Amino acid sequence: MTTRKFVFILGSSRPGGNTEDLARLAARDLPEDAEQVWLDLERLRLPDFSDVRHAPGHEYAWPSGNEETLLRETLSATDLVIASPLYWYSVSASVKRYLDYWSGWLRVPGADFRETMAGKTMWGVSVVSDEDLSLAEPLSGTLRISAEYMGMRWGGTLLGFGNRPGDVLADEPSLLRAKGFFTG
Repeated sequence: MTTRKFVFILGSSRPGGNTEDLARLAARDLPEDAEQVWLDLERLRLPDFSDVRHAPGHEYAWPSGNEETLLRETLSATDLVIASPLYWYSVSASVKRYLDYWSGWLRVPGADFRETMAGKTMWGVSVVSDEDLSLAEPLSGTLRISAEYMGMRWGGTLLGFGNRPGDVLADEPSLLRAKGFFTG
């Protein structure tokens, strides 16, 4: 049996925010042998993505620095968890930038990005500051369609309610949704 590796991509501009709290709570129910890697996009900053695929004479090269770390960890995951607060009804800017980099990684020689990602599972975790959790449908749609494009399985989005720091940990329905989210 293959050990699962959950790579959590944290996309909040606030350290230790509600979305990270909810993701960490849900991760407590992972099997003991499941590896967990937590990557904070605030610490692994990426510059804005430049799409140069049609520029004459330009080829994508193997990345370095933070981009290489994110590429390698993304490729090594069996389960990729995007933990992004709901910002203006979609993913945060840092998560959007990370997903934009996928366009380049599809063209990096030797990365075999699409082929390697196919069959893995993508999950979403988000906290909404409105009790109407349906406001997160655009965020969920962005992640689900991205997963489908890559041939990945879609695990679903764990949604919670919280406004001020720590609110989600006092919201009983959010805590119940987190229990067993990754394990069914």
